[in-house]
Amino acid sequence: MNKYAKRSQSINIAMLLLLFLGGVLMVNLFKPSKSFSEAENRSLEQLPPLSLHSLVSGKFTSGFEKYISDQFMARDFWIGVKSDADRAMGKKESNGVYLGKDGYLIQKFTPPADGDMEMKVNAIHSLAKAAPGLRTFVMLVPTAASVLADKLPDYAPAGEELAYLDQVGRSLHRDIRFVDVYPALRAQQERSVYYKTDHHWTTRGAFYAYQELSKRMGLTPKKEEDFTIRTVTDEFYGSLYSKSGFRHVEPDSIELYMPKAGGSCTVEYVEEGRTSDSMYAMDNLGKKDKYTVFFDGNHSLIRITTGLRNGTKLLVIKDSYANSLIPFLTPHFSEIYVVDPRYYEKDLKALIQERHIRDVLLLYNANTFFEDPSLNQLAEPTE
Repeated sequence: MNKYAKRSQSINIAMLLLLFLGGVLMVNLFKPSKSFSEAENRSLEQLPPLSLHSLVSGKFTSGFEKYISDQFMARDFWIGVKSDADRAMGKKESNGVYLGKDGYLIQKFTPPADGDMEMKVNAIHSLAKAAPGLRTFVMLVPTAASVLADKLPDYAPAGEELAYLDQVGRSLHRDIRFVDVYPALRAQQERSVYYKTDHHWTTRGAFYAYQELSKRMGLTPKKEEDFTIRTVTDEFYGSLYSKSGFRHVEPDSIELYMPKAGGSCTVEYVEEGRTSDSMYAMDNLGKKDKYTVFFDGNHSLIRITTGLRNGTKLLVIKDSYANSLIPFLTPHFSEIYVVDPRYYEKDLKALIQERHIRDVLLLYNANTFFEDPSLNQLAEPTE
């Protein structure tokens, strides 16, 4: 092939590439924007408003780049292509998620910033003084990165998370009960105590933690044979599947532990003004985020009224790990108040005093506990 033919071929390839890129740009500009990605389980960036101020400040350019990235045509397809290429090259980590052994996706632990752990410990101490005689329990759940450390890729660090949790436990006053559930979860690690595609523990994992908590609270825990274990879906692709982009992994199953003895309760979503006679939003099993079958996801304040008439009241301050454990506590308390500090803006101390609450449980997974800034203001009164 002479040099003129080669030059002509190069020009043709360049023209095809320009036509392709131009076509992609036109499709991206004129196709309707999506508001939510089912595969990634998150809201997508929308076209930012254009103004002189946003142009000069750079906010429009930054927002537009995110908009194009989120709204790029066939985005889910390209994410899958990238993850397949990464796996072919031997890459075992993507967006803070490890591709572990036996099909496990495991979230990377991020250590707390300097001074942040001390602030959270001080906030817990302040909360524990909200009312005379208040019993405070703290359960910080280790993630799969610690309990299933043998599933991590060979190069991935392990053990750092447990060291930080141990430091929190040793920093708490002696009258605050620190509930260490690592030994119980580790002992049952072969029984699927964590999901493979999601950052949460399974209902089975929550059950073992409930048994440990009951012992510390002086309660008689229910046994596994007291429940009918019902698999409600075997098509659950969770948060780590969405976050990592890793594909070609098996979906998880979600189980519900239904008491054989029955029992009823009323669930009041206080700030939303609605009630339900079930702790399970079964319709959500048809959605991407099937974990929201528990209490329809996260809410600022939930009040659960059970059939027990002994006047015992519990406040659970929590992240989403608590959602699958709370149903196990309903046979032991007449009322359970559930607060997510990320959304609750009122005074927690006032809630404790007004409702005459005598038991408080702070339940978080390790990652969220160290990352959530709302915990630093746990017991500060609102103005």
